[in-house]
Amino acid sequence: MSASLPPKGMAGMPQPQQQSHLPPGGGPGQPPLAPQGALRELSPVFLCRIGQETVQDIVTRTMEIFQITRATQLPNGVTQSQAMYQDRFGKLQEHLRQLALLFRKLRLLYERCMEMTFDLHEGPAELVPYGAEETWSVPVEPCSPAVLQERRDVLEKVRQKNQEMKTLMDQMRNLLWDVNAMLSLRK
Repeated sequence: MSASLPPKGMAGMPQPQQQSHLPPGGGPGQPPLAPQGALRELSPVFLCRIGQETVQDIVTRTMEIFQITRATQLPNGVTQSQAMYQDRFGKLQEHLRQLALLFRKLRLLYERCMEMTFDLHEGPAELVPYGAEETWSVPVEPCSPAVLQERRDVLEKVRQKNQEMKTLMDQMRNLLWDVNAMLSLRK
């Protein structure tokens, strides 16, 4: 149930990342590495794994963009060197370009997985609609008095613990207020 990837989609993708996703070969119980033409035959599970790693790359790139923008000072009258500005701008442009490529790769992987697993998806005709008039009654057996008493005891213990936790949180909040007040007076 595997089909070859479209050559148009993976041609623009970075090759070093793809090669790191290839299954290792030559080990015991594993076939040796296949020739380049056979590497295009990938299973949907393997494509999903590549997609997961692509999402991780997208998150990493996005975090790097936020770090660069956090480190950038707003123009508040202080002049920065033009070279530093151009360097950060270049980095941002490169990260954004890589993000666009990663999103395109992710879209291609998604579409390919959907094509390969089309027969596994349920159609809407197979779903049973919810009808409010069709309610099933579930018989409920009456609980024994011992079970009811145990339930009451457990609920009471939970209420007591919740009250103790609320008291501790209030005490901690007051302590923090006092510490912050003393620290502000020191300044």
